Amino acid sequence: MTIATTTARERMLLAKDAARQIALLDDGRKSRVLRALADAIEAAADDIVAANGEDLARGRASGLSVALQDRLTLDVGRVAALAAAVRDVAALPDPVGRVLEERILENGLQLTKIAVPFGLVGSIYEARPNVTVDIAALALRSGNAVVLRGGTAAELSNAALVRAMRGALAAEGVSPEAVQTLDEFGREGAKELMQARGIVDVLVPRGSAQLIETVVTSSSVPVIETGAGVVHVYLDESAPLDRARDIVVNAKAQRPSVCNAAETVLVHAAAANRIVAPVVEALQAAGVTVHGDETVAQLARDVVPADETDWATEYLSLDIAMRVVDDLDAALDHIRTYSTQHTESIIADDDAAIDRFLAEVDSAVVMANASTRFTDGGEFGFGAEVGISTQKLHARGPMGLRELTSSKWVVRGAGQVRG
Repeated sequence: MTIATTTARERMLLAKDAARQIALLDDGRKSRVLRALADAIEAAADDIVAANGEDLARGRASGLSVALQDRLTLDVGRVAALAAAVRDVAALPDPVGRVLEERILENGLQLTKIAVPFGLVGSIYEARPNVTVDIAALALRSGNAVVLRGGTAAELSNAALVRAMRGALAAEGVSPEAVQTLDEFGREGAKELMQARGIVDVLVPRGSAQLIETVVTSSSVPVIETGAGVVHVYLDESAPLDRARDIVVNAKAQRPSVCNAAETVLVHAAAANRIVAPVVEALQAAGVTVHGDETVAQLARDVVPADETDWATEYLSLDIAMRVVDDLDAALDHIRTYSTQHTESIIADDDAAIDRFLAEVDSAVVMANASTRFTDGGEFGFGAEVGISTQKLHARGPMGLRELTSSKWVVRGAGQVRG
């Protein structure tokens, strides 16, 4: 279903009005609607892939980075995965109406705190057509409408996806205005979205550190910040070589263009002689360029000398920084200095070291003996994710359905008045 040409503000107001209908849908109806969305996405796969091909061709011609091209790409398999993720969300428990707290006061008033939808959720993102589907599905399942600004790089892909989803909503008797896009309004549309306080209830940016910073500093709408991922893997003195090698290679090379890919490896000095060279060789065999400090360069071949900027870089490519540190304390100091508080993992057999790392690292997700690639809404069982929040208010880490709800107090009385 196409979208009538209106202003960006008018579209947001239409979505705001539709949000009231979405909020009143019961569990079964929301699940059916999402299954219909999944079917519609699959049925439109050829159109979606064709539109995506045009976006990719334009992106390559304009010099779009390899990392963003990877995030932009939709083939038949990825479209099927998007539909599967929507079905996963449809099968999740309804987060709306959950009783969060209840009590009876001495005067007999019955207080119940329940989960309710936000209302209208906005998102600004770039070159990520999967976000178009993920956020729309999560928003609808949690009783919200959604307004999207997906960026010029994926404009045709996003339009095809939104068209399929709006058609499914209309066929189900649900207002298609519950899914809106502002892409055709360009940067002005993004500015209007950021200033739509009183219309949009919450705004979630997804993308580069620069985009997120722009939204956080420019928006009058409350923002849930999703941060960049300068992600660390620390190889402790007790780290088994095979485990260290396998996890580091997976965390970097399995999909390097995403925010949960490892960007820095820290190695305990006492383990350096036995671990550095094999890990570097395994990374290089996977096509990764290793940027190392002097010790790493002495212990392994073909290492690019690292400087201060490498420790703060989110490469989003087949590059990784590696540094030898004196001990766990030095590793913790390095992480405190350079981490974006996204995800950090320790590889170790020493329980005391693991416990200290998990307790002292202040990131949204901390891990022991696992790849950082597991920091993901789907992997965490959320079906999909709105984003990975690196802030400390309301939501932190992968954000699923529950993070798209607020709360309200319901008070039931029998004529009580306050004296």
